[in-house]
Order: sequence, then C-alpha cells, then structure tokens
Amino acid sequence: MTGQPTFRRADHVSLTVADIEQAIAFYTGVMGATLKYRMGPFDAREIPPMGDGRDWTESHVNVPDACLQIAMLQLCDNLGMELFQYERPADAATTPPRNCDVGSRHICLQVDDVQAAVDYLQANGCRPMAGPIVADGGPAPDSLSWYVLDPFGHQLELVQYT
Repeated sequence: MTGQPTFRRADHVSLTVADIEQAIAFYTGVMGATLKYRMGPFDAREIPPMGDGRDWTESHVNVPDACLQIAMLQLCDNLGMELFQYERPADAATTPPRNCDVGSRHICLQVDDVQAAVDYLQANGCRPMAGPIVADGGPAPDSLSWYVLDPFGHQLELVQYT
C-alpha cells in the first residue's frame, strides 16, 4: 500500500495507573465501564529477547526492562479504555503530566447535564476544576465544558452541548 490508510474509528484510549485494581474499581463502579479482559503480567525478564536483541517490552511499548499488566474496559458504547500498570521500571513518573506538558492528554465525555455529572464525580473522589467553560456563539458548538481530575490525577473533560 502506498496511499494513506483508511482510519475507521477510534477504538480506545489508554491510561497508565499506579494501582490497576483501584482504577478498575473506579471506572467500573463509578463511571459505569465494563471490564472486557485482563492480560499479564508481561515481564521483560521472563520473555526471550527479540531477534534484534531488545527485550519484549522495549520492542513493543518502548519501555526497556518493564513488567506490566493490562486491563481493557468498555467506557461507553463508542470508546474503550485500556489501563496499564507498570511494576517496573522503578524510575517511572508517579504523577500524570500537566495539560501543558508534551505527551499530556485528556478524555472528553459528553454528558446530558454537566453540573450533575461534576457533582456526582466530586462525590466519588474526583476533583473539579473551575467551571463550567461556556462556548456560546463562537466557532465551536455551543456547550458547557468542565474539567475534573479522576482520583488518580488524570484529566477528564465533561461536555454538555446546549
């Protein structure tokens, strides 16, 4: 193939968490996700090296000498969420990047009532930022948006189209 590939749809987003059990409990119990499957642990020290001499985790996820677990959740009808927990390397960062940091990300979820969603998430361990952000009469669709941090520090955006 020499042309541009056809990208069909988004399949999933991924978050790395410090405790996969707590993250599964939060995203299934509070956010209503369903657990589709779990895999691992994958330990680079127990998997034979690749043909080029690199270990499995360096070759596949760009993290040498890693030990990791994976859980795949279905967050909503059109979006999966893959959770990773790395037991190694020991020098992995322990806090998510800020919005201004290269490599940062957030997940935006459409809701019917942004205030009710923020109140619910706050009651379940999330930290709301100031909000709502009002888009009214500009180039973006009219909406109310509100950022919250999940209990693990990941940024979630909630949007209500008005």
